[in-house]
Amino acid sequence: MRQPATGSTYGTRGRQGRALGWLIAMLVVAFARQASAQEWQNFASVEDRFEANFPGRPEVENTTWVTQYGYELPARVYRASRGAERYSATVVDYRGVEKLGVERAARCHPEAEPCLGTSDGADGAIMGLGYWKMDVRGAPAYATQKFLQRGGTVTHYSLQFQQVVEGYLLRLTNPDESQTMAYITMHENRLYIFEGTTPRGAPIRPILQSSIGFLDADGNSLRYRDYYSNAIHGLRQQEPPAATTERSGALVGAGSGNDPGRR
Repeated sequence: MRQPATGSTYGTRGRQGRALGWLIAMLVVAFARQASAQEWQNFASVEDRFEANFPGRPEVENTTWVTQYGYELPARVYRASRGAERYSATVVDYRGVEKLGVERAARCHPEAEPCLGTSDGADGAIMGLGYWKMDVRGAPAYATQKFLQRGGTVTHYSLQFQQVVEGYLLRLTNPDESQTMAYITMHENRLYIFEGTTPRGAPIRPILQSSIGFLDADGNSLRYRDYYSNAIHGLRQQEPPAATTERSGALVGAGSGNDPGRR
């Protein structure tokens, strides 16, 4: 019987079959990795003192947040996606705004608008020099305003709390008919904006907003025994309520490795 010659149809098909097999195997691995990357998992940032569920490990970006009173503060944005769904957590550090307010008040004319914080005492006890205390109190409202300026329709807005920390739940239908759910809160003078957006026709997934927690400096999860309001406790008009702690089981991730503006 004659043997197939080198380069015959039989030999070519064999090589093509093996190549196709390798290609299929590679695609299976790639799809498996993609599916694994989009599984929901609890993520924690000790640097920014929060934890929440994301579809995979979020990417982190350093940025700057301009406050209602025009102060530039360091911020970080954590982003992850799941197909056409988009999720993010923005953390703005307001702890340095007092220093900026004092500096502004020292530079302006005593009767100028930025200095009117001095009218309630030498240290601006109520409003804060340069309005820094008003900036902190109004930070959640200012963040909410940014959502309203997008031009969508508000379908829900209410006072809520996560781990007994005061916050505001917001749901919107956007101009492109996608749906956004946001939770805006503030803890120890850090502003947190959690946001999830799903495309038209897809259900809203509240898993990001419903998994929010706060951490201490050692990465332990905090839960207050009484209601925490940053406008009161963050500004230390009263000491924060007692809290229980437990070790967080979240996947711990760093911000950028840097800690801009932290103290």
